[in-house]
Amino acid sequence: MTYQDINVKPIETESSFRMKAYKALKAAIMEMDIYSHPEEIRLEERQLSEKLGVSRTPIREAMTLLEQEGFVRSVPRRGIFVVRKTKREVIEMITVWAALESMAARLACERATETEIRQLRENVRAFANRNPEEFVSEYSEANLAFHKLIIRMSGCALIAETTENLFPHMRGVRKVTIGQAHRAQRSIVDHTHIVEAIEKRDPDLAERLVREHTLGLARHVAEHGEFLN
Repeated sequence: MTYQDINVKPIETESSFRMKAYKALKAAIMEMDIYSHPEEIRLEERQLSEKLGVSRTPIREAMTLLEQEGFVRSVPRRGIFVVRKTKREVIEMITVWAALESMAARLACERATETEIRQLRENVRAFANRNPEEFVSEYSEANLAFHKLIIRMSGCALIAETTENLFPHMRGVRKVTIGQAHRAQRSIVDHTHIVEAIEKRDPDLAERLVREHTLGLARHVAEHGEFLN
């Protein structure tokens, strides 16, 4: 047996801190309500350095990675801000999400376990005898969990990876719009039909229902998306 010599370099401590800072900042951005207020969200380097317990160098390096991925933007002489999409960009993003999640629903009909489908059903059943408009905040989280579960049930890592970068914006837009124009009540009805299609292992129906459901959000944003202006 022969061994190939591998040219490896020592692990740099700063590099390790960079990735830890990157993961921590990305996780925080993923949980932000980006569109719940009109103000821009500015990230203060010194404050982040203190909170994360690292120097400013890995913070700057992490910000560079996040900017490359489209999570933040650097404005000369002003600082670094969490990216907020325009109305047009959000509608395009929702359209892409509709394509990805509808394919995820199709795959879920083939790949999802009975346990996963039961979790999806329980998500909807939790609001079966309640008016979701009276529990908008609670239902908003359940709604987000429903869509993330469909993505996971697809068993497709690339769909999950692609939608992850869209999720902060989808999350923010869904949280703002779910309480508008009786969308929460219609959402429950749509989710019920989607679960039934997946339970029947009907990929054509599941794919169509998920696509129509998400494109309904795109139409709503086109008509009522003043908060994005």
